[in-house]
Amino acid sequence: MAKRYVIFDLIISSMKTKRLLLGDEALAMGALNAGLSGGYAYPGTPSTEILEFIQASPLTKERNIHSHWSSNEKTAMEEALGMSFCGKRAIVAMKHVGMNVAADAFVNSAMTGANGGLIVVAADDPSMHSSQNEQDSRFYARFAMIPCLEPSTQQEAYDMAGYGFDLSERLQIPVLMRMVTRLAHSRAVVETEDEARRPNTLAYPSNPRQWVLMPGNSRVRNRQLIKEQEDMVRESENSPFNRLTPGTDRRLGILTSGIAANYVAECFPEGCPFTVLKVSQYPLPKSMVEELADNCDAVMVIEEGQPVIEEAMRGLLDRGVKVYGKFDGCLPRDGELTPDSVAKALTPFWPSLSHFHENINPVHEMVVPRPPALCQGCGHRDVYSALNDAMKEFENTKVFGDIGCYTLGWLAPFNAIDTCVDMGASITMAKGAADAGQHPAVAIIGDSTFTHSGMTGLLDAVNENTPMTVIISDNLTTGMTGGQDSQGTGKLEEICLGLGVDPAHLRTIDSLPKNHDEMKRMFVEEFDYRGLSVIVSRRECIQTARRHAKKQ
Repeated sequence: MAKRYVIFDLIISSMKTKRLLLGDEALAMGALNAGLSGGYAYPGTPSTEILEFIQASPLTKERNIHSHWSSNEKTAMEEALGMSFCGKRAIVAMKHVGMNVAADAFVNSAMTGANGGLIVVAADDPSMHSSQNEQDSRFYARFAMIPCLEPSTQQEAYDMAGYGFDLSERLQIPVLMRMVTRLAHSRAVVETEDEARRPNTLAYPSNPRQWVLMPGNSRVRNRQLIKEQEDMVRESENSPFNRLTPGTDRRLGILTSGIAANYVAECFPEGCPFTVLKVSQYPLPKSMVEELADNCDAVMVIEEGQPVIEEAMRGLLDRGVKVYGKFDGCLPRDGELTPDSVAKALTPFWPSLSHFHENINPVHEMVVPRPPALCQGCGHRDVYSALNDAMKEFENTKVFGDIGCYTLGWLAPFNAIDTCVDMGASITMAKGAADAGQHPAVAIIGDSTFTHSGMTGLLDAVNENTPMTVIISDNLTTGMTGGQDSQGTGKLEEICLGLGVDPAHLRTIDSLPKNHDEMKRMFVEEFDYRGLSVIVSRRECIQTARRHAKKQ
């Protein structure tokens, strides 16, 4: 069920409207107004609100725009690519680690190219607010050799959607758009069009051979893609989102990108004395970088995430210009940038900025930490309570966890899981441990994660009748990201049977406090069994249950 969005509108003309939007919402509205035909995504913070906004838009219903959740990021990427093949505009959205799941299709989409405009949104999470790592998705654009857009503001996120579709169709290539948490989840006033462009009609690729990635076709396409890099650089040189602003002090030039450009501007409310190159479209505009270097004695690169630009700068410049940034410790390599950290880096060149960062206590000294916890009334609590009691019957039980609300079972008071790596890894790691001789080997996985990437691992275990137990803690939704639809709702047992799980060891129970003893007994029995068993423990998420009750 999509969230309801309250949008504050101020009509300023017959053609423009001002709206208060999250960065995710601005991007989604830009896509809708640019003639979107399909939105594809798997929910993941901080990207979830993109598809939710599309789902809630009246235009989606009016135009029958596709807006259903996909099983995982790979299927979403491939579905969007199929819509692009048919000449229509599609957007696919995911969090940064979802790019790892979609990478096979994403990298190869650079080889097929695009027909209808195709935007791939990767929402990065610097500081790992809700993620396993803080990888930088701009590396994927370089790796695949495709253009990348990186908005600095909510307005740019809106504007870049239409621009990105046009760029994709002009170059016949997918376009990656990189968001970050701080932009995706903050609001600003955005000026939007009142009229939405009509969607493209069906139209098929002019060169269908390159969509069949047989080696003979791919060699030709690979040479073409390399040649087209020059066109992509020219597009960046002429991009309205890449701007060089001259300064009066040539001791330093600043090369900044994305949201970091706002932090630079905040340090100099009266205007920056240094020449500033703001980059929001990649590949890097080489001539603009060279012009910046020619007008300063040193360059400081200020970018959110990994030193992607800084590393490229050292290869672009052969002028003996000193480059400051993250490699030399001028700026932190991990976590988010802040106006304070940017001001501290710039203070040696502009001492008056010292007031930004002096006498500022670290966040951990100002705010009492409040660890997250499973909701009261959550079915996962009852699963862990019974699981912990069952494990007392064995000497060396290992529980392999997965990505979802139930990952909080690692924390007190349950302390119930031993690993959590990536989506679906609970089943495959438990299998590997069982292969090594571990017994009992237990995997715990949620219903949405199971259909995302747990089914194939279960098939491996089925084929070898691996002595392990899989607990699917089914809360009938994708709970961690706000209660989106789960692809396996009402079908989990049928899926397991279809994969070949022995019906005698496929068991279902309601995860309720009154069933504690029965759950414990079931766990003990299946841990003792020297083959594959699957237990589906089911209870609706307390949050979605409340929403459903209120709606009814």
